[in-house]
Amino acid sequence: MELLFITLGGAILGLAARYAVPRREFHGVVLVPAVGAAVAAVVWVALTWLGMAWDGGWIWVISLVASGAAAAGAAYLVGRRREEDDARTFARLARFGLARG
Repeated sequence: MELLFITLGGAILGLAARYAVPRREFHGVVLVPAVGAAVAAVVWVALTWLGMAWDGGWIWVISLVASGAAAAGAAYLVGRRREEDDARTFARLARFGLARG
């Protein structure tokens, strides 16, 4: 049950990161929350395998901080990369007179 809660918490932090980090128009709505949920679940399982108790406070803190950081990093990197790629594609198409806009 705790794995469900931590995954939901990671998704919520990912949703917050989606709207906190600029360039959100360059990636989909679900990408960043999915990264947050996935990282939270993987970190939680890894920490339980390492022997951390599920009812301890640190496992929650570590999992949520890692998922929030990963989601914010993914939002920033994907947004920046897509913006650069869109600019390159537009410049390439504009050379041939194919770009409208």
